[in-house]
Amino acid sequence: MARTETPEQVRSWFQTAVRDLWPVAIGSISFRKSPCIRKNCQLCASGQGHSSYALYGRSGKRRFSIYVPDELAKDVEKAVQNGRDLQTLMTEAGRRYTLALKNERRSHAKK
Repeated sequence: MARTETPEQVRSWFQTAVRDLWPVAIGSISFRKSPCIRKNCQLCASGQGHSSYALYGRSGKRRFSIYVPDELAKDVEKAVQNGRDLQTLMTEAGRRYTLALKNERRSHAKK
């Protein structure tokens, strides 16, 4: 980061940094094991249960979970990681943008 970065330079940096962050998702993906609804299921009776992935998140104040098929789990996991990376970049962008605005104000005040 340049010492006297402008808000426009911060914008350009951020746009470049997020260019390859697709897909994105906020939440978490978990591997879960749960019983089914069938009576006399041998897997459930043996204690093995049924394994599956799920995406957990929030929509407003409500929590949700979505079943994720095994073959899509890696893609969803990548989206969640990209979402975390995006949050980190947004925090850094906020810091850098604020400093750039302060530097810009300071340079205008000196004139």
